[in-house]
Amino acid sequence: MARLANKTAVITGGTSGIGFETAQQFVAEGARVIITGQNDDRLQAAVKELGEAVIPVRADVRSLLDLESLTARVKAELGGLDILFANAGIGLFAPLQAIDEAFYDDQFNINVKGVFFTVQKLAELLNEGASVILNASAVHEKGAAMGSVYFATKAAVRSLARSLAAELASRQIRVNAIRPGLVPTNFQSNLPPEALNRFGDYVKQSAPLGRFGKPEEIAAGVVFLASDESSYMTATDLVVDGGFMNV
Repeated sequence: MARLANKTAVITGGTSGIGFETAQQFVAEGARVIITGQNDDRLQAAVKELGEAVIPVRADVRSLLDLESLTARVKAELGGLDILFANAGIGLFAPLQAIDEAFYDDQFNINVKGVFFTVQKLAELLNEGASVILNASAVHEKGAAMGSVYFATKAAVRSLARSLAAELASRQIRVNAIRPGLVPTNFQSNLPPEALNRFGDYVKQSAPLGRFGKPEEIAAGVVFLASDESSYMTATDLVVDGGFMNV
């Protein structure tokens, strides 16, 4: 039997990369899925490939109005919610003296504010025993030149997973984080090539498996956390990084 049969799910940032691959795997495992994105053309292209089990909703996680509209749409289309993957995020690198307020705010507004309010607004629809997965990062326990703001946002996401798990436990809702290593996706197009190449070389040299990850490898971890196979896991993070963090 499919691991997510008859379950309902929302994936923010589901038009590309890890979010898109997770949507594919959720559908293959029997779930009905709503994906969000900010671009209508990319949403429609994603749904054309993913199939009729997926519903596109245009939403910017920085906007509480958009998240309230998303909540209303989820209620109308799905009723309750069994799985929430708060995946939308960005990553930008810059040297300390080049960082301005807009650079800082953009990342915290999407990566932290967006994750927090996505969970807050959709919490009312979460069924008892639901699974919430937050996209953190393997970097949240490390530091790197030019990565100060991005790394800090992911440390905040990891902290949110702990506190939200404690708060939602009375409803048997599990909250975990997924911690991807470096995975080549459109996400990396936001990074200066020099910074990306330097960090990529560092990751490949440090990780025992000696390579980047693949979106489908991260998505498989999300499916595990979404399924009943992880029913006794909450407030933890699943590291999928080729060993980068632990060796």
